[in-house]
Amino acid sequence: MSKGKLAKFADMATYPHVFEHPFAFPQGERNDSATPPHPLGGSREGAFDWREDFFHNQNPIVLELGCGRGEYAVGLARRYPGRNFIGVDIKGARMWSGATQALREGLTNVAFLRTNIEFIDRFFAPGEVQEIWLTFSDPQMKKATKRLTSTHFLNRYRRFLTDGGIIHLKTDSNFLFTYTKHVVEVNNLPVEECTDNLYKNDDTRHHSSFDLSIRTYYEQMWLDRGLTIKYIRFRLPAAGLLVEPEVEIPLDDYRSYSRDKRSSLVTSR
Repeated sequence: MSKGKLAKFADMATYPHVFEHPFAFPQGERNDSATPPHPLGGSREGAFDWREDFFHNQNPIVLELGCGRGEYAVGLARRYPGRNFIGVDIKGARMWSGATQALREGLTNVAFLRTNIEFIDRFFAPGEVQEIWLTFSDPQMKKATKRLTSTHFLNRYRRFLTDGGIIHLKTDSNFLFTYTKHVVEVNNLPVEECTDNLYKNDDTRHHSSFDLSIRTYYEQMWLDRGLTIKYIRFRLPAAGLLVEPEVEIPLDDYRSYSRDKRSSLVTSR
């Protein structure tokens, strides 16, 4: 029998590499550019600095947003000891798995932040992060501003991502993949790699040095169901107006884990 949710939260409260801030601001406070950074955000003198105060090195920082069980953050931390990884999610009971595994293995280059990704720009200083991984994010087919590759979120990432920082999207959702390609195209964002079938011929060795072979629990479930995995890697320049694409995109015609179309429509912007 799996460990209970309350017990998992109790465990994580004692973990030195887990930072829990599910409510980043006082109730009713607006989430806009005028809102001051969270105490963890290193954007002012004397504030928390992830490299200095936690990792104790000057290695690049990579975020996994919507990390779920944290399999990607932990997997990358194992393979790239010269980088620092932070898994971010609001669902602490799932995060417990990766956080516990990292603790058992003694990995010192991985941390976890429990918070709403809507507030992610409050936790990091300008230029503090070099890469972002989006692994199997909810496609949010009904509302563009909730998609983690929307201009709404790209503008947030710009507040802490280095100029030209890398964004990876790995997804089972054709809707989110297609939408992201349109966002990238209409804004002329530099694309380094793009494929609609990552595991074609079950071989990822032809891909670049970035490790794409890590498979999460749910990713393997979708592969077992015959779904293809899509991947795109692009860079996000710090300057320039970002605009939303004006296109109609067919909705996914299947139910992924814990989500469905929730719409009678067949397409969405």
